[in-house]
Amino acid sequence: MARPGSPIGQAQQSPESLWRNTDFAKLWAGQTVSELGSVVTRTAIPLVALLVLGAGPREMALLIVAASLAVLIVGLFAGAWVDRLRRRPLLIWADAIRAVLLASIPAAYLAGVLGFTQLYVVVFLEGCLGAFFDAAYPAYVPSLVGVERVVEGNSKLATSSSLAEIGGPGLAGALVQAIGAPLAILVDAISFVVSALSLVLIRHREPPRPPRTSTTPIRLEIWEAMRLVRRHPVLVPLTLRSVIDHVAGSFYGVLYVIYLIDVLHLSPLLFGIVVSAGGVGSLVGSFFASRVIARFGFGPALIWTATGASIIGVLTPLAGGPLLLATVMVFLPQLIGDGLQTIEGVSELSLIQGVIPDRILGRVNATLEVFSHGVAYPLGALGAAVLAGPLTVRGVIALGWAGMAVSILLLVLSPLPRIRQTSDVAAFESAVVVDRS
Repeated sequence: MARPGSPIGQAQQSPESLWRNTDFAKLWAGQTVSELGSVVTRTAIPLVALLVLGAGPREMALLIVAASLAVLIVGLFAGAWVDRLRRRPLLIWADAIRAVLLASIPAAYLAGVLGFTQLYVVVFLEGCLGAFFDAAYPAYVPSLVGVERVVEGNSKLATSSSLAEIGGPGLAGALVQAIGAPLAILVDAISFVVSALSLVLIRHREPPRPPRTSTTPIRLEIWEAMRLVRRHPVLVPLTLRSVIDHVAGSFYGVLYVIYLIDVLHLSPLLFGIVVSAGGVGSLVGSFFASRVIARFGFGPALIWTATGASIIGVLTPLAGGPLLLATVMVFLPQLIGDGLQTIEGVSELSLIQGVIPDRILGRVNATLEVFSHGVAYPLGALGAAVLAGPLTVRGVIALGWAGMAVSILLLVLSPLPRIRQTSDVAAFESAVVVDRS
C-alpha cells in the first residue's frame, strides 16, 4: 500500500513523464498494437460465424457464453497463480499462446475444415488465457513504474484502447471487406506476437515473488481474496456497482448495433463514425485523467465522471427524429460519455492498485473480473435477448441506461465521496484484517 503523503496517496503524478521510461514505452507500444488487433477480432469472429458458417441467434449466443464461461471457470484460479508467480512471464506466455490459437482460425478456413466447434474452443481458450493476462497485467504495472506512478501509468495505458477504438472499427471493416473475416483474425494473432515481444524486450527485472512460507491450498488463497472483496470498504461498493453496471451495460452490448441500424436507421458509415467517436472521447479522457484525479481526488473523480457520463447517456434511449438529429443524439454519449468513463476507469484501477497489497492484488483483480465479466455480463446478455421481445429494443436500451445510472447510488452512499487519497481508506478499514507486508 502507498505511504500516506506519497504521490499516489495524494493522487498526484511525478513531474518527469513516463514516456522517458523506455521499458514503459515498450509496454505501451505492445499493448497499443494488441488492443488494435483485438478490436479487429471482436468484429471479425462474429462475422466468421455469421457469414462463413451461417450462424443463427443460438450460435451467436454460444460465442458470448463460451467467452464468459472461460472467465467464470478460470478467473479465480488465474488470480491465485498470478500472486504465486512472476507476472511478466505469465503475460508473455498468454500472448504467445493466444497468437497460435487465433492463427488456427484462418488456417482451418484455408484448409476447408473450419466449423463451429473450433470457433467455440478458440473463443473459450482465448478467454481462459485472457483471464490470466487481465489478472496479471494490472498487478505488473505497479512493479514496472512504481506504486507512486500508477495514476500516470494507467492514464497513458488507457490511450492504447482509445487509439484502438478510433482506428480499429474502420480497420476491421476494411480488412473483412478486402480479405474476408477469417483472414482478418490473423491481424490479431500478429498483434499478440508484437505484444509478447514488447514484454520480452523490457529490461526492468521484476522483483521475485515473496517465498511461500506455507503450503496453503489454492482454494483458501482464492477464498482470502473473495473475503477481502466482500469486506473491504472500497471494494464492496465498487464490486456491487460493477455487477449492476455490467448487467445493464450488456443490454447495450447485445442490442446497440440493432438499435442504431434497425431502429434509428443509421447507415454503416454513420454507425462507424458513432462508434469511433467513443475512441476519440476515451483518448481525450486518458489525457485529462491524471489532472482530474489530482484536482478532485480518487472517490469524487470516480463518482462525478460516472454521473456526467450517465447524464449525457440518457440521449441514447431518447434518440429519434430526423436522421441527423438521431445521429447527434447517439454521437454525443459516445464522444463525451466514453471520455468521462475513461477517467472513471483510471480512478478506480489506480485506487485499487494503491490500497490492495501486492501479495493479493492478482487475486483481487481476478475476483472483480469474474463477478463483472464471468457472471454479470452473460446474465445481462441473456436477459436482453429475452426482454427485447416484450419491451422492444429501445425499451431494453432505456432499461440498461437506467440500471447503469442507479448503480452510481452505491458509490454515493459508500465511503468513496470522502476518499481523496489512498491514505483516507485507512479510516474505513478497521473491520478488515489484511497482512500488508
